[in-house]
Amino acid sequence: MELILVLDTNAYSDWRRGGRWHGRIAVANRIVLPSTVIGELHHGFRKGTRFDENARKLREFLAEPQIEVHPVTFRTAEIYGEFVTYLQRQGTPIPTNDIWIAAATLECGGRLVSHDDHFRFLPFIDWEKE
Repeated sequence: MELILVLDTNAYSDWRRGGRWHGRIAVANRIVLPSTVIGELHHGFRKGTRFDENARKLREFLAEPQIEVHPVTFRTAEIYGEFVTYLQRQGTPIPTNDIWIAAATLECGGRLVSHDDHFRFLPFIDWEKE
């Protein structure tokens, strides 16, 4: 069975710093970075003092053959709308970017890896927390 991992921003950052997700990433057939995660990473890079180094490492990571960027598609936007409506009805809002990340996860059929507990409010996605 093909293992598709979708990395949340904190999973990429933790892996980059210390390899906490190294074992999971090493066995994945495909690793997906939603474009929203890339935006969040670039925002973080710009707030720090090592933008060029961090951006270079991200580009190198994205150049690996098993890595793919998931763009926001029309279907992603539809899923996003469904998730927002669901969360509002449940009274369990989560950060907007995380809803986009969850929508990309569902669309690509992957398993999201994240440290954020609020993904538990979206039972439609396959999610694991370390």
